[in-house]
Amino acid sequence: MEMTGLLSGLFVGIVIGLIARLLVPSMQPIGCLMTIIIGVIGGALGAVVGNAMSWGFWLTFGTQILIATILVAIIAALFRRGTP
Repeated sequence: MEMTGLLSGLFVGIVIGLIARLLVPSMQPIGCLMTIIIGVIGGALGAVVGNAMSWGFWLTFGTQILIATILVAIIAALFRRGTP
């Protein structure tokens, strides 16, 4: 994989993570790095689903955001539960 592919994947992960974090309606006790990681994971999983289903760009992008939003909600709940 080329460096430009890695950088563009990271940038898209940041954008997806930020959008997902905005869509979760409560304060999340997760940091910026965790948001980026969740965005990258959500973006990758959404891309796999979108490519497998032969969806277009916008439907795949929406799927990436949906998956990342679900992951943000789950991870935020786990971090919140672990704090006394």
